[in-house]
Amino acid sequence: MGSTQPFRPSGTAVLAAGIGSANVPLVGGGDAVLIYNSSAAVAYVRFGTAPSVAANAADTPIPPGARMLMHLGGPFVTIAAALLAAGSGTVFFTRGDGTVY
Repeated sequence: MGSTQPFRPSGTAVLAAGIGSANVPLVGGGDAVLIYNSSAAVAYVRFGTAPSVAANAADTPIPPGARMLMHLGGPFVTIAAALLAAGSGTVFFTRGDGTVY
């Protein structure tokens, strides 16, 4: 059985999101990212390595006001993208290490 490690943040990227996809470079280091959707709409998120990465409604949904910790699998993922189901708001991407928050 694996052990759990508390999340240790190393940097936060802030994305002004809307109904069209937008992206932001991740900051800090680590194999995980804690996503916080502070908007009033569902956010759909995607990660990639190219500045052209774009999210769509088939990507991972994050409910309004919710957080999700995702394992990126290494330092090669450098860009986060998101779009909202409606309106506009802010999505935070905090990079770090750990398995629980």
